[in-house]
Amino acid sequence: MEKVLNFKQGRVPLLVSMPHAGLRLTPAVEAGLIPEAQSLPDTDWHIPKLYEFAAELGASTLAAGYSRFVVDLNRPADDKPMYVGATTGLYPATLFDGVPLFREGLEPSAEERATYLQQVWMPYHQALQQELARLKAEFGYALLFDAHSIRSVIPHLFDGKLPDFNLGTFNGASCDPTLASQLEAICARHDRFTHVLNGRFKGGHITRHYGNPAEDIHAVQLELCQSTYMEEFEPFNYRPDLAAPTQVVLRELLEGFLAWGQRAYKR
Repeated sequence: MEKVLNFKQGRVPLLVSMPHAGLRLTPAVEAGLIPEAQSLPDTDWHIPKLYEFAAELGASTLAAGYSRFVVDLNRPADDKPMYVGATTGLYPATLFDGVPLFREGLEPSAEERATYLQQVWMPYHQALQQELARLKAEFGYALLFDAHSIRSVIPHLFDGKLPDFNLGTFNGASCDPTLASQLEAICARHDRFTHVLNGRFKGGHITRHYGNPAEDIHAVQLELCQSTYMEEFEPFNYRPDLAAPTQVVLRELLEGFLAWGQRAYKR
């Protein structure tokens, strides 16, 4: 397998995870995709670029190399459903629009998928676990920000248009409630954007599995509408004019996350 992840270690107790930013495909997946899927429409496009400033803040960053069409890093290894209703699994079988992802009979085999789990999913989660453990050992606590984006209107998955900023804390289980309130307040200050806490997106496997306030690990997911920083349809161009004001809010969220940790742990 080609490079499966891009990890950069930082100097503060914050890790920014980007599990759906990958663009690489395996030969079996690439050969089987329907024409509409070959442009990788369900990618969290440009997320590493959007969060480039995180390195300036001293955060560690972890980004996927392979597409979610190979294996979804934000789903559990046992593929138990994350949400009630329409969603995609560990090995996506449909596009977000509900149409089959692969041409009939050309889905990757069970053996190939087992390889993807071992060689793509496992290394990402091992890197995530190791960095959270390092942060906690060094600072006494660890902060995890799981960064995502999605097209703002997908009728198959949800009704109407999503809020611009969708914060998820697994209904309060993945982080301290005061942290969630402070992040929500940051979003509320920017009234050009809409926001919600634990709406349609409450946090996927990464937020739910690693967020453990009792163990001093606090995790938050942000599902960001792609209309806030890019063209939502092919060729999926990055829009610096849209991204700049969005990055102002994102920077405040990460700075607020770090400031909360310093206050809560008196560092």
